[in-house]
Amino acid sequence: MIEIEVEAEAWTGALPQTEVIVESAARAALGTVQGDIVVLLTDDDAVRDLNARFCDKDRPTNVLSFPAPESAAPHLGDIVLAYGVCAAEAEAQGKTLADHLSHLVVHGVLHLLGRDHEDDAEADEMEAEEREILAQLGVADPYAADAENAD
Repeated sequence: MIEIEVEAEAWTGALPQTEVIVESAARAALGTVQGDIVVLLTDDDAVRDLNARFCDKDRPTNVLSFPAPESAAPHLGDIVLAYGVCAAEAEAQGKTLADHLSHLVVHGVLHLLGRDHEDDAEADEMEAEEREILAQLGVADPYAADAENAD
């Protein structure tokens, strides 16, 4: 089950199909994995508070993932997205908010499934998995601009 909570109306104001996008991206990232997740769509202040309390970073960020302990099964964890940060990133990167949201939901779900990007090898694997899932959703490679700028 994928539970979607829209706390900041800016999400649905800017993107009326927000919940459909989140559900589709989360299902694609979960693949055949069984489990429940909660996706909270909120504002920068709420994410800043969570980031400060749980990650010792007193600033908003685009997405936070909170994996559930194994004892909470079938709950896999929670994902929280900040509207302002996500919208600003999408604009700065020349992406639609829908595509950026899909990417960040996939990224968050992969964290709940144990993927990480702490070192270059892990990052490369996770990015490849994200690209594959997003391609299934018809979303362009979110890392294409990064690769072009590295050349």
